[in-house]
Amino acid sequence: MFQNWTYLAVLLVGLCCWTSAVIGAKDDPITDPIEVKALQEIKKSLIDVNKNLSSWNRGDPCTSNWTGVLCFNTTKEDGYQHVRELQLLNLNLSGELSPELGRLSYLEILDFMWNNISGAIPKEIGNIKSLVLLLLNGNQLTGSLPEELGYLPNLDRIQIDQNHISGPLPKSFANLNKTKHFHMNNNSISGQIPPELSRLPMLVHFLLDNNNLKGYLPPEFSRLPSLLILQLDNNNFEGTTIPASYSNMSKLLKLSLRNCSLQGQIPDLSRIPKLGYLDLSSNQLNGTIPPGKLSSNITSINLSNNRLTGTIPANYSDFPKLQRLLIANNSLNGSVSSTLWQSRTLNANETLTLDFENNNLSNISGSSDLPANVTLWLRGNPLCSNTNLVNLCGSKSDIESNMQRSAYNPLECRPQSCPSSYEYSRTSPVSCFCAAPLLVGYRLKSPGFSYFHQYKTTFEDYITSGLNLHPYQLDIESFMWIKGPRLSMYLKFFPVYEVNNKTSHVFNDSEVRRIRAMFTGWDIPDSDLFGPYELLNFTLLEPYQHVFPSSPKSGISRGVLVGVILGGIAVAVTLSAIVSLFIVRFYMRDYHPISKRRHCEYLKSWEYLCFSRDSSS
Repeated sequence: MFQNWTYLAVLLVGLCCWTSAVIGAKDDPITDPIEVKALQEIKKSLIDVNKNLSSWNRGDPCTSNWTGVLCFNTTKEDGYQHVRELQLLNLNLSGELSPELGRLSYLEILDFMWNNISGAIPKEIGNIKSLVLLLLNGNQLTGSLPEELGYLPNLDRIQIDQNHISGPLPKSFANLNKTKHFHMNNNSISGQIPPELSRLPMLVHFLLDNNNLKGYLPPEFSRLPSLLILQLDNNNFEGTTIPASYSNMSKLLKLSLRNCSLQGQIPDLSRIPKLGYLDLSSNQLNGTIPPGKLSSNITSINLSNNRLTGTIPANYSDFPKLQRLLIANNSLNGSVSSTLWQSRTLNANETLTLDFENNNLSNISGSSDLPANVTLWLRGNPLCSNTNLVNLCGSKSDIESNMQRSAYNPLECRPQSCPSSYEYSRTSPVSCFCAAPLLVGYRLKSPGFSYFHQYKTTFEDYITSGLNLHPYQLDIESFMWIKGPRLSMYLKFFPVYEVNNKTSHVFNDSEVRRIRAMFTGWDIPDSDLFGPYELLNFTLLEPYQHVFPSSPKSGISRGVLVGVILGGIAVAVTLSAIVSLFIVRFYMRDYHPISKRRHCEYLKSWEYLCFSRDSSS
């Protein structure tokens, strides 16, 4: 019996040593310890009222599903994994951004969009040379833009819009040779636009509307080889004229300089071959409207609230895509040609609005009968003394706002409703198909049109092809124009009806990750018509919440649970070994030799061999 106990003791001690070795291996760091410490400091600087970052207290960032922390799948040459993305959008975080962000030296996406974070942008972010997307829009950030941000060699997009950033634009931004998107609207950025920015070879979108910019419009911007959108509304360039060189912006799609205190004449923009949207309203522009014919792509012309004279150019009747011609509150004279609405055949989804109020227009040449989807406002012109035109001279109605609202068509399906988090797809080719959608808040930041109904089908094809989905998988639940003008949408994406001949009511996990990554990585290709977009939220219903858990349901992660279990085993094994030792010693204490000739010789640890040397042996 003693021998059995000693063998068991040896086995238990060996198991204890093995378990300790396993647990020690589990504790070996996977993520670079410098980055782990940096993440801990980042968390300390934030106020997380909803405890969305509670997972940051457990395990390893790259293996324990820390909320919003995405790592590279492989280790680097230093033997560690590194953080590739910090996706913390829309988590109701406040507090401040920690300078320790600069220690995430392999980071490519830094996303704190749509939180309540205050304080300044840390200059240490300029140390992250791998950074591609800097997304800080929709917070309460203050202070000036750090010069250090101008030395990020791989930056593709900087979004700091809808904050309280002040101070000038750093001249160092002229070094951002890979940056395509400058989205800095709705801040308090002041001073002059540095002409050095005209050296940026990849700049596509320059959105700085609703700031405190002043000085002059850099004529050097005409040299920007890739610029598609120049949007500077609601700044104060008092006494400044629109540079004539802007006529040479060969790729420009949208020029929006509304309410900028601009003076002088409108340059001839007819040489811009694809210009689709022109807004020069609410300035102090004078002279006549240039007679050169604008691009046939033009959808919107807004020259209202200026000091323009002369007549409406005859070629304004020949724009096949025109949705809006707004020239109210000027001093235009002459006649209104009926060819503006008679030269086009509008389909049911097309709309044309002509606002000519408060000018000196004397008559309508041609028929004043308007198609159903054409709106003409003429109040405040001499021609309104003609009693035959009284129906065109009333006050503006809500007809235009009604046309801008989205229509919701409820489905007529069987009485029993879908289970919770599921709903009927209105766009599925299978009637009353019940599935769990992905919910996406989405916004077009600078669209190239004024009315969406005409382009709704085009948009559905654009967004689904960009996501590699079928058009019927998208349901535009609603849309609404907001100040900017910007177009907000609420999108629902449904799974395909059948996968491998089996009905599918949910997306699989990998597809959820892929679709979300397309939005958060800005991997959907840009569109000339729809312009830049932004993700407002990506909502996961119950069937998908495990894919991106923002607040872990259980109080312990899988890695920690394994460690606890192994630790418990180790403790149990150790205690068993100690008890076994005491038992063996207890029995050895009570043992008395029967014969003096009987000897016990020690052979090895925990084992004795006992034998007799009497005469009969």
